[in-house]
Amino acid sequence: MSSAVLDEAIKKAAIAWISVGDGPAYALWCMPVEASLAVISGPGEQFAPGLAEAQRATVRLRGDHGGLIVESAMTVSRLVPGSEEWNEIAPALAGKRLNATGTADDLVARWAAEGCALVRLTPVAETAVGSGDLPAESHAEPPRETPARVETRRPFRLHRVTKR
Repeated sequence: MSSAVLDEAIKKAAIAWISVGDGPAYALWCMPVEASLAVISGPGEQFAPGLAEAQRATVRLRGDHGGLIVESAMTVSRLVPGSEEWNEIAPALAGKRLNATGTADDLVARWAAEGCALVRLTPVAETAVGSGDLPAESHAEPPRETPARVETRRPFRLHRVTKR
């Protein structure tokens, strides 16, 4: 597969399916940064278990039609608050954050204070698999158990409309 497809998918990425090790893939919002992706996770942000401590992750990106077009292994590097990369990427990412309270500067300060993980995902050379080489079967899985899921009770009695 050509790296041009991967580069183009990264440039257009707003969401990526990211999995660490053999764990499940999570849909995470991201921001393209040159030829890599920036992702924030942690308290008050999106849930990405193991991503902050990982060395590598598998990233799946979708095309314009919404379907999977490329899958690649990527190296994970965590950015340190106050570093040159952090000061460049964090404000740009905060500007893209939807439904955030406060200004972008307040958000960046909160990320640093609460220990949120800002990671940069960079593709590993020659690991990208294009749409022609991807498996044809569905990767759909049943919903994971979560405390947010509530079982709904069936009504005691269904009301019927009586014919006259």
